[in-house]
Amino acid sequence: MKGLDYDKFREAGVIAGTAREHAKALIRPGARLKDIVESCEALIREMGGEIAFPAQISVNHIAAHYCPPPDDPTTVGPEDILKLDCGVHVDGYVADNAVTVDLRDGEGSALSMASRMALENVIAMAGPGVAISEIGRTIHDTITSLGFKPIFNLTGHGVTRWSVHCAPQIPNYDDKRSGRLREGQVIAVEPFASTGKGFIDEVGKAEVFGVTRAAKPKDKLGEKMLEALDYFHRLPFARRDLLRFMSAKEAEQGLQALRKRRMVHEYPPLCEEKGVRVSQHEHTLIVTSSGVEPTTRLN
Repeated sequence: MKGLDYDKFREAGVIAGTAREHAKALIRPGARLKDIVESCEALIREMGGEIAFPAQISVNHIAAHYCPPPDDPTTVGPEDILKLDCGVHVDGYVADNAVTVDLRDGEGSALSMASRMALENVIAMAGPGVAISEIGRTIHDTITSLGFKPIFNLTGHGVTRWSVHCAPQIPNYDDKRSGRLREGQVIAVEPFASTGKGFIDEVGKAEVFGVTRAAKPKDKLGEKMLEALDYFHRLPFARRDLLRFMSAKEAEQGLQALRKRRMVHEYPPLCEEKGVRVSQHEHTLIVTSSGVEPTTRLN
């Protein structure tokens, strides 16, 4: 689209894909979740990118948004299925991607394959003029053909400069939307496959936050919080990210101030029922004149 720097979208995609594969290789029994995501984020910065949203690693029935808190001792179990989701921006141009590692059933895991095949099938059929409903139907039919359910209340989404989530929504089923893809759009497609009912709920404490408006002098947030918010450019941030700017006590006081002023959105973990297993795969795609270009696929 007019005014966008697609080479920066591509640069962010290469960094995001590299960080994804780096973190994927760290997922093994006994590894700490916190160490995996922090290593992922460190590589992003080493490669010249910045964090578009905190790296997240969601285990088993948790579909998304599990971000390890600063003191999280949680380690990977030998039969876990884990979703690693990381995002990068280069000068605000965003890339978003995710991968699943199924330690119980291995590389050939049917559940993991369901979300991966759904994503690849979308990449093969998407392009300018393609109906979003057709994309949703492709995801739904691929996942259900393998005996699983898509998660109906999670969607893919558009990305643009300084925004991880914008129009259009890309549902994981045919929701009869009339919208069609347009050349120049950038979208993140993220099929979720589930052994459960195919619906998630917000469960537990949020570790990821996003401000809903710019700070004003009357908010009296303090210099350290203002410095942090300026750095994040209104992109999502984690509780542990605030510790780069302030003490743990100051971070909690700052979050309370943001809540009191109703200027923060919280993102708790998104969960299926316990005992359910969920997989996810995601790429960011530029809609070209003849199809789509996956910026986060490394090949």
